[in-house]
Amino acid sequence: MSTRIVIDPVTRIEGHAKISIFLDEADQVKEARFHVVEFRGFERFCVGRPFTEMAGLSARVCGICPVSHILASSKTGDRLLAVTIPPAAEKLRRLMNLGQITQSHALSFFHLSAPDFLLGWESSPATRNVFGLIAANKEVARGGIRLRQFGQEIIEALGGRKIHPAWSVPGGVREPLPTERRDYLLSRVDEARTTTQQAISAFKDLLDRFSEEIEVFGKFPSLFLSLVGRDGEWEHYDGILRMIDAEGNTLVDIDPQRYFDYLGEHIEHDSFLKSPYYKPLGYPQGAYRVGPLARLNICQRMGTPLADAELVEYRQRGGGIVHSSFFFHYARLIEILCATERIKRLLEDPDLMSNRLRAQASINNLEAVGVSEAPRGTLFHHYCVDENGLLTRVNMIIATGQNALPMNSTITQIARRYVQGRTIPEPILNRIEAGIRAFDPCLSCSTHAAGQMPLLVQLIAADGQVVDEARR
Repeated sequence: MSTRIVIDPVTRIEGHAKISIFLDEADQVKEARFHVVEFRGFERFCVGRPFTEMAGLSARVCGICPVSHILASSKTGDRLLAVTIPPAAEKLRRLMNLGQITQSHALSFFHLSAPDFLLGWESSPATRNVFGLIAANKEVARGGIRLRQFGQEIIEALGGRKIHPAWSVPGGVREPLPTERRDYLLSRVDEARTTTQQAISAFKDLLDRFSEEIEVFGKFPSLFLSLVGRDGEWEHYDGILRMIDAEGNTLVDIDPQRYFDYLGEHIEHDSFLKSPYYKPLGYPQGAYRVGPLARLNICQRMGTPLADAELVEYRQRGGGIVHSSFFFHYARLIEILCATERIKRLLEDPDLMSNRLRAQASINNLEAVGVSEAPRGTLFHHYCVDENGLLTRVNMIIATGQNALPMNSTITQIARRYVQGRTIPEPILNRIEAGIRAFDPCLSCSTHAAGQMPLLVQLIAADGQVVDEARR
C-alpha cells in the first residue's frame, strides 16, 4: 500500500487534470502520475460526416491550436484526393502554421510560464500570473502580448478570423493573401523578431539561476520524434518523420501512411489521455518526446541565420542532445525566432500572391494519414472513408498524448526532489505544476474535450490514505 497526495486542479495549463503523488512506507515519493479527467470522444462523432468537413470540424477540438488540426486534416484530405497542391497553397499553409507556432509559443512562454521565471517559484500565487507580470515588468508583458498578437494577425489575415478559420481545405486553400494584409504583416515582423531576441537574451541570463531546475525538471534519456527536412533542416509542415534515440542516432524514418507499424497507443486506467509508444521497444520502454525539444534535437540546423546561431548555443548549454524538459521553454523561443525569419521570407516571396490555390479531384484513396507539426509536437490525422467520401473511422494522435509518459517521469523526478513528508507547501506544488507546464499540454486536444483546467494534487500514504490534498 502507498500514501497518495493529490493536486487538483493543475493551474496555468490548457485543460482539466490532476496529479497524484504516491509515497512508500517511509513517506518517500515512489511515483507521481498525471491524470487527464476530461473526455469528449471527438473521433467517434465525426464518423458519418463527409471528409471535406473535417478541417472545419476538427478545428473545434481546441481554440488554442485550431490551425494545427486544420492543416493536418487538410493534408489528410489531399491524400484522399491523391493530389499535389499548388506551390502557392503550400506556402500559404506554411505561413499560417508559422503564425500558429508564434502565437501558441508566445502564450506558453510569456503568459503561462514567465511568471515563474521572473516573479519566482515562491512568489504569491495571487500575483504569480500574467497580471502580476504586467505589474512587475510592463515591457516584457507588453512584448509577449504583442508577439502573440502578431501570430494571431497572420492567421486572421489568411483565414479571415483568429480562431477556427475555414480556409485550408483538401486540395489547397480557399483564398489568397490580400496585398494590403501582406504589407501590414511585413511592417510588423521586425518588431516580432526583436521581441523574441530580447526574450532569448533575458532567458539565457536567467539560466544560471535555474541550474537545479535544469537537472530535475524532467532530465532523463528518451526517444524523440518529429518531422525534419530531407536535408536535415528544421521542419514544421512536411518532410521526413524521424525517430531518434537518446544519443541522437536515427532509429527509423517512418512513412506517415504507415505510422501504425511503429507507433502503438496504450490506454492507462487512470487517464483519458492515450499514451503512444514506439512499438519495437514496447510499452513503456518505448516512451518518446515530441515538440520543440524533439524538433531541435532531430534537426541539423534551423535554416535561418539568427535561429541557427541560437541553436549552436542552445546545444552547448544543453549538452548536445538536450534531455532536460526545462529546455522546452528555451526551444520555444528559438522556434519563434526561426518562425519570424521564415515569415518574412515567405511574405517577400512573389509566389505567395498567386491565385492558383487549389487542386480539384474526387475520391481516389479510401484511407489516408496527414502529419504536421503542431506547436506542442507531431500531430496525426488518420481517416478512412467510403466511396462517397463519408468517414468510417477517425484517429487522431495528439502531441500531448505522445508526451504523456515523459510528463509522468518529469513530475516524479520533481516530486522526489522536493516533496518531504506528507504535506505539499504551495511553492513545491507550483514546481510540480511547472513540470507539466514545461510541456505546454493542450488537454482539450489530447482528449478531444472541453473545459477549463482546474488541478487537484493528492498525497497518498502507503496504507492508501489521502494524507494531503491541494486544490486550485
